[in-house]
Amino acid sequence: MDPEPLRPGDRIVVTIEKGIYSGLGLARHQGQVVLVPRAFRGDSGRVLVESVTRGFARAVLEELAVPAAERRASPCPYSERCGGCAYQEIAYAEQVALKEAILHETLQRGGAPWEGEIPVLSSPEVGWRTRATLHFSAAEGRLALGFHRAGTHDVVDVESCLQLSTSMNRGARSLLEALRPRRTLWPRLRRLDLAESGDGKELVALLDADFEATEVGSFSSLADGIPWLTGLGVLTGRHPRRFVSLVGEPFVHAEVGGFRLRAHVRSFFQGNRFLLDDLVRDVVSLVPPGGPVLDLYAGVGLLALPLASRAEQVLGVELNATAVEDAQANVKAAGSRVVRILQGDVGQVLASRRAEPGERIVLDPPRTGAGPEVVAAVSARRPEAVVYVSCDPPTLARDLAAFRRAGYEADAIRAFDLFPDTAHLETLVRLRPR
Repeated sequence: MDPEPLRPGDRIVVTIEKGIYSGLGLARHQGQVVLVPRAFRGDSGRVLVESVTRGFARAVLEELAVPAAERRASPCPYSERCGGCAYQEIAYAEQVALKEAILHETLQRGGAPWEGEIPVLSSPEVGWRTRATLHFSAAEGRLALGFHRAGTHDVVDVESCLQLSTSMNRGARSLLEALRPRRTLWPRLRRLDLAESGDGKELVALLDADFEATEVGSFSSLADGIPWLTGLGVLTGRHPRRFVSLVGEPFVHAEVGGFRLRAHVRSFFQGNRFLLDDLVRDVVSLVPPGGPVLDLYAGVGLLALPLASRAEQVLGVELNATAVEDAQANVKAAGSRVVRILQGDVGQVLASRRAEPGERIVLDPPRTGAGPEVVAAVSARRPEAVVYVSCDPPTLARDLAAFRRAGYEADAIRAFDLFPDTAHLETLVRLRPR
């Protein structure tokens, strides 16, 4: 007799078998898969089914009868509401082990299995972020600033986030307090971006709001009571968005691999202040010395400049104009004659440039991954090695499987917990032709 299918609103008792990607715990009820956020292997209790789709049901934990051995009291008072962290309730060492296990399973399921261990470099859990985006919400006569509740656009007002430094938390709350008297502006505020230098001496804030450039002059006074804010800008308009600098400089700096790197508040830059040197060192070490290097999705030149120590020449390719300006400024400041930065779409650049003998390629794409077209274009160039930096295991697995089909096999994998307490993991893979 077939089990009765689960329906939204059902309450059932389950035991979590294992953790899977996105911070979910997997359980089974009469053979049906049930996915539960913020639940860990060994947890047992009553859950409420919220939705059912083909293949699995989603549920929330209502009552925890038997907690997993590694559970702890969350150090964050917002953990049950805020969607920023998935693993606050388990010990950090278990988080790292869980992420390695999930990475192994994700690669296996995605068609790119790895048989050996994957070393995961740990990070301090507190104050690791140098980049953050917070969201505004105006409701019931109150302006709030914080992070989205998991799975919604509801804003959880966060007085202090453990991921942020003291200066970043103070900067965010001070700007909020400065905006609270300006009630007419509340409905037009979208979000606040913060960028901090690695040493904590520079802090730049960017307000994203529905204003035209001609309306933002009065915003400069927002920084008056925030002496540790070294830059303030506003993002205005619609299509295209326009950045207006109001106070100070829009840049922060980081010392990485012997280089001082400038990064605009709107440029992508790796957000963990503690593991950045380790990540860059390992990327460089995995690129075979000599030959030309293509650094794709180069950002502000984080990898391109250190790679120059092992390459005949380095060409960085980056689409974002602001990041390209930063990268070119960083190359000039370093006095490098080996590194050149080109603005352009990665796929178009690969299609228009002939492959060079002995080419090495570094890929550091966004979370969506390189994708089938870029993987095919890279493989067709027959590089001596591909070094892939990924922040998303599922898209990494997809792309590694495509590389395997094209004749490239991984021979080294390392991981870096750049995002403690969250479900995210940075992975570094080297591929060689078979």
